[in-house]
Amino acid sequence: MKYTPRALIAEVTHRCPLHCVYCSNPLEMQRRSDELSTGDWATIFEQASGMGVVQLHLTGGEPLSRTDLTELVRAGREAHLYLNLITSGVGLDEPRLDALIDAGLDHIQLSFQDAEEAPANEFAGTRSHAFKLRVAGMIRQRRIAFTINIVIHRRNIRRLEEMIAFAEQSGAQRLEIAHVQYYGWALRNRDALLPTREQLDRSVEIVDAARERLQGRLRIDFVLPDYYAKFPKPCMNGWGHQQMLIDPAGRVLPCHAASVIPGLEFSSARERPLRWIWEESPAFNRFRDESWMPEPCRSCDRRTRDFGGCRCQAFLLAGDAATTDPVCTLAPMHTIVEETLQRVNGGGDRSWVYRIDPR
Repeated sequence: MKYTPRALIAEVTHRCPLHCVYCSNPLEMQRRSDELSTGDWATIFEQASGMGVVQLHLTGGEPLSRTDLTELVRAGREAHLYLNLITSGVGLDEPRLDALIDAGLDHIQLSFQDAEEAPANEFAGTRSHAFKLRVAGMIRQRRIAFTINIVIHRRNIRRLEEMIAFAEQSGAQRLEIAHVQYYGWALRNRDALLPTREQLDRSVEIVDAARERLQGRLRIDFVLPDYYAKFPKPCMNGWGHQQMLIDPAGRVLPCHAASVIPGLEFSSARERPLRWIWEESPAFNRFRDESWMPEPCRSCDRRTRDFGGCRCQAFLLAGDAATTDPVCTLAPMHTIVEETLQRVNGGGDRSWVYRIDPR
């Protein structure tokens, strides 16, 4: 079967003014000196468009840390891609926002850590909440698609209703409420961030009620934590099926966490054509079909829907990327997740570590 990429996630930098306790970037992040140039990215965007990619997600780190972001947006527009900027907003002012829109930016996803300033700044590891509010006001005054993203966890979930009310007043067309996904720094802080079962169930009730009340006014997407799921999520809609990610140094990966898997060599867009990497590279083909699947995945009727779950999570939890994702209740290693949930639901807050910017 031939797979056509539809989205390119461009991690244009790992630099970031925030130090979020739930950051999912790799523990070993790329340095500024290794980042692709403006011209490198422009070439990549052209190649991606020629392969069928239609969406370009500019992310990081914080993409606004790059002084050439407007040029990157323009290069994406010239490649006929739909352009989405995923940002904390730190580093944005009105002239720069106008320049990005004039260059062809279609959509902005602005992240918030909480509805209240003090905890928001605590979770971000920096004083940024008040600035983010000003940025939201700037975006609201312009004709551009606007999404608010709020990551929820054990320490802020009790203010979920206030967060939804804030998004309702923000002028955004879409709200993404995302429980923490446990990769990178977030995995280090998992026991301090994973909500209890009671908290999770309450969050589902709140979101369901908000969706009904705000139907037609604010679209709400809700990302649940894997650990409480009966079956794993279809990670990236399949390994190398629809999406690719390029890190700041040019490595091309099926997802943002794939570099944690040992034994896989991810080719660089500096050295190989993007089409060859997508179609021919051993790393992209490693988990693309069903031949790698063990039982119970191999004979499961869900294998074409969830693809055995997340390969990175399987490695991080079970030490083997070629095993069933342990979050699946049918997985031989599911006891790992059960033990984690027992510990988390046992009560008590735990300390965390802040993400460190490698600069």
